[in-house]
Amino acid sequence: MGSGLRPTGDADALAGDPAAQDEQSALLTDLIEAMTRHTASVPNVLSVLHARLSGQVGLQASSVFTLDSDDGTLDRVGGLGESFADHVTLAGAVFRAPAGGPPVRAAGRLALRLRIGGETVGVLVLTGTRLDRLRPDTLATTGLALATTVQSLASERSRHFIAHASATLRKLFEEGTVAASVEAAGELLARSTAQAFHTEQSAVHLIGEHGRIRYASGVSLNVEENAALRSRLLGKFAHESPVWRATAQSGAPLLVEDVAQSPVRAGGLVQTMGLRSFIAIPLLSATGPVGMVICGDASGTRHWTGTDRAFARTLAVEGGLIVDSARLRQAEAQHVAELTRRAYHDALTGLPNRSQLLLTTEQAVADAARDGARAALLLLDLDGFKGVNDTAGHHAGDVLLHAVGQRLLETVRDGDLVARLGGDEFAVLLTHDPDEAEASAIAGRIHRRLLEPYVIDGALITVGASIGIALCPADATDAATLMRAADAAMYQAKRHGGGVRHDR
Repeated sequence: MGSGLRPTGDADALAGDPAAQDEQSALLTDLIEAMTRHTASVPNVLSVLHARLSGQVGLQASSVFTLDSDDGTLDRVGGLGESFADHVTLAGAVFRAPAGGPPVRAAGRLALRLRIGGETVGVLVLTGTRLDRLRPDTLATTGLALATTVQSLASERSRHFIAHASATLRKLFEEGTVAASVEAAGELLARSTAQAFHTEQSAVHLIGEHGRIRYASGVSLNVEENAALRSRLLGKFAHESPVWRATAQSGAPLLVEDVAQSPVRAGGLVQTMGLRSFIAIPLLSATGPVGMVICGDASGTRHWTGTDRAFARTLAVEGGLIVDSARLRQAEAQHVAELTRRAYHDALTGLPNRSQLLLTTEQAVADAARDGARAALLLLDLDGFKGVNDTAGHHAGDVLLHAVGQRLLETVRDGDLVARLGGDEFAVLLTHDPDEAEASAIAGRIHRRLLEPYVIDGALITVGASIGIALCPADATDAATLMRAADAAMYQAKRHGGGVRHDR
C-alpha cells in the first residue's frame, strides 16, 4: 500500500491465546444475532464489536466511513471513541487504494474495506493495542455485517430521499401553478427549500431595475426581523453580495458549510438571519436572474452532501419554471386589470365613468333597500365650459375638467363616488345614509368650491355649476329612476341660472 501501510493478520499471535479465540467466536455469534434479531445500524454493530474486543485485542476506537460519489467527500456514518482525525486520513487512503487487497494498518490502526456484491460501500477503521490478534474470519464476518448494514441503510436513505424529493417537488409544482406574482413564487420557493433541506430559516430577495433589490422577505422571520431585513437590503445593488455574484454568474446553487470560511454581504440575508451554514439558490427566468432564495441553519455548521447539491440544482430548475409562470400570470392579471380600469374609468380625469357609476348606484340602491338606509345622487353640469374651450382652447378645457375632478374628490367624503359622465358632466353618489339636508349641504359645498377661480396656463378661469339632487328611496327606488330624477333636477337648476336644485 505504501506510506507505512501493511497487511494485517497474524495467526501465530492467536495460537497461544484460546481466550481471544473464544471471544472472537462469540463475536461472530453476536454479529449474526444482531443482524437477524435487531434493526440494522452501524452503532449496533460497533457496540457488539467493542463489547467483545475491547479487552482481548485492546480495541479503543472505531469509525465507519462512506464515500459520497457526487463530491468525493468522506462521511462518518458511525463510530465509538475519539480517533476521528486519524481515522479519516486512513480511510481516505484505503478508498484511494485498489480494491481487493487485505486489511491494512499503520501505528496501531487497522482499516478494512467494506465490500458487498463486488462494490465498495465503506471503510471500517479501528484503533487498538493488539489488533494483530484479529482472525481473518472475524474481520471477514465483521466486514460483511457492516457492509450489509451500510448498504441497507444507504438503500433506505435513498428511498426516503426519493419519496421526500418527489413530495417536495409535487407540492412545489401544485402551489407554483397558482402563484399569482413573482413575489409569491419567491416566498413559496423559500418555504419549499427550507422544508426540502430541513433547515431552520429561509428568505428570498428579488431584484428590479438596474439590479437593485426591490423586495425582501424572511419567510421564517417575525415582523421586526423582516423590517430589519428590508431596511438593510431594499435599494441595495444585488451584485454587491458575494453570494449573489456566485449564484448569478454560475446559474447554480451555492452550498456553504461554514459561513466563517465564505464571504457574505455585511448586513445581508446571511448575517441578518445569523446563519452559520446555508444553501443559496438563484431564481432564474427566461430573461436572466430575478432573485435568490437562501435557507440555512443558525445553530451550527452543516455538511452538504452530493445528494443535497443535486437536489438544490433540481429545485433551481423547478424554481425558474415557477418564477416564469408566475411572471406570466402576473402580467396577464395586470393587463386584465388595466383593461378593466379603462372600461370603467374616464381616460382624461381618471375618475370612474358612466358604466362604473351605474353599477355602483345599482348596488347602493339594493343595499339601501335591504338595510332600510338612504343614498343620494348628485348630477352636475359646468356652466360656461363651452366658452373656455372657445376662447382658451381644448387643452385648457381638458386641464379644467381634470381640475374639477380633483376638487370634487377633495370635497366629498370617504366612500362617496365621483364620476365623469362625459363632456362637462359629472356625478357624485353619496352613501353613508344621507338625508335631504345632508345631501343639500354637500351639494352646496361642491357648488361653492367649483366657483373658485382656476389658474390654467397662467390665466384665471371661472366657471359655475348646475347641480341636481335625487334621493333614494324618497325620489326613486331603482338606479335608472334615480338617474332620471337627478338629471331632471340638474336641468331645472340650469334653467334657473345654476346652483343646486332638488325637485320632486
